[in-house]
Amino acid sequence: MKRFKNILFVVDSELKGGDAFERAVMLAENNQAQLTVVSILEELPKWSGEEIQGMSLPELQDAIMDKSQLQLETMVSSMGKKLQLKTKVLTRVAFLAIIREVLSQKIDLVIKTADEEGFMDKLFGSSDMHMLRKCPCPVWLIKPSRKGQYRKIMAAVDFDPFEDKSEDYVINKQILEMSKALALSDFSELHIIHVWHAYGESSMRSGFVHQPEAYIKGYVDRVHAKHQYLLDKLVSEIVDKGAQEVTDYLKPKIHLIKGFARDMIPELVKEQQIDLMIMGTLGRTGIPGFLMGNTAETVLNRINCSVLAVKPEGFVTPVKLEG
Repeated sequence: MKRFKNILFVVDSELKGGDAFERAVMLAENNQAQLTVVSILEELPKWSGEEIQGMSLPELQDAIMDKSQLQLETMVSSMGKKLQLKTKVLTRVAFLAIIREVLSQKIDLVIKTADEEGFMDKLFGSSDMHMLRKCPCPVWLIKPSRKGQYRKIMAAVDFDPFEDKSEDYVINKQILEMSKALALSDFSELHIIHVWHAYGESSMRSGFVHQPEAYIKGYVDRVHAKHQYLLDKLVSEIVDKGAQEVTDYLKPKIHLIKGFARDMIPELVKEQQIDLMIMGTLGRTGIPGFLMGNTAETVLNRINCSVLAVKPEGFVTPVKLEG
C-alpha cells in the first residue's frame, strides 16, 4: 500500500505499542514513510499556587511530559535506523490534539488502538467517534485484541446508480485500492459489499400508491441490474486492474445485498467473521457540517472488528489549529 508518506501512531494510555504499533511500523517501512509516535497526556488542572511534593503544577506537568517522552523513546528504540521516526507528547483533549497534529504536520494516516468503551458492547469510545467524524485523513482503529495478520478484509462501497457523482467514485476507488493492497500484503480473503434497495418499493405495495405486482417486480429488477452493473464496473476497473496473477489470487467475494446498510453490513461482518472493515464515514447528503452519515455511525456502533475509515477528497475538518 504505497500511498502514505506521513503516518501518525497514537500510543495507548499504558504506553504499549502492541499489534497496532507493529502494523504502523510495517506500513511505514513498506511506504518509506515518516512515522511519528505520540502519546496523549492529560493536562493538569491549573490550581493557582498549589504544590505537589514541593513542585508547582507547571513543574509537575513538565516532569510528567519528560517522563512520557523518555518512555516513548525507549519504546521505539528497538526500531534503530530502519525508519524515519520521531516521538512527541501531546496534551489536552485527545481527539483535538491528534487532529491538530494531523493538520500541522500534514499527516495522511492515523493509526491507533480503538478505545474500549464497554457500554452496550460498542467497540469505539467517544474519543474515537470524534476522530472518525472530524479527522481529515484516513483513521485506522485497531481492535485491542487483534493479533497478527488479517484473515478477512471487507470493503464497503456506496453509490447511487441514478445520480452519477464523481466524489462517490473517488472515495470508492480509495476504499477498494486500500482493501486490495492490504489483502495482498496480509494474504487475506477479500470481501466487497454493496447494499441496495429499490426506493419506493414498499409504497407501491401500500394502499396509497398501489401498483400491480408485475410492475413492481420489473422496477425492482431494473434497479438491481443497475446496481449490479456499476458494482461489477467498479471491481473490474479497480480491483481486477493489474497483473493477471494478482487478480487470480485475490478473487474477491462480492456481496450485492438488498436491504439497508445499517442492518446488512453488521450482519455480514458477524457472519463472515471479518477482521477489518474499510469504509467511508461521510454521508452522501452534501449538507455542510454533516460530518458522518447516520448509516456509517450506526454501522460503526454495531460491528466488532478493526476499521479503516476514509473521507472524500475536499473534506474540511471543523477542528482548527490554535492561533
